[in-house]
Amino acid sequence: MNVLVKILLSSVAVIIASYLLPGVYIDDFITAVIIAVLLSLLNATVKPLLVILTIPITVVTFGLFLLVINALIILITSSIVPGFQVDGFWWALIFSLLLSLINALLTDLSKDNQK
Repeated sequence: MNVLVKILLSSVAVIIASYLLPGVYIDDFITAVIIAVLLSLLNATVKPLLVILTIPITVVTFGLFLLVINALIILITSSIVPGFQVDGFWWALIFSLLLSLINALLTDLSKDNQK
């Protein structure tokens, strides 16, 4: 799938997730695009380093610590992008889970349309 399409689908997922959660605020669609791009960059660069550094705690928690890493990536993004506000760690965790679910659904729908 084209990178631009993936970014746009992620942006739509960000808008939907922020609409559903009262603890997450996004100004407009341009901000959602910036969030999607920054999340993909942080997931490609910072997240692997955090995963490697936290292997022992991830093993002890049977992988649940990866959810904490995802929430931290969301909080880092909210501190960088103006117009994106997350009210705390728990909202970031819920936003991360919901964003993953919506992204999976939108990606699946777009693959069905390509067939």
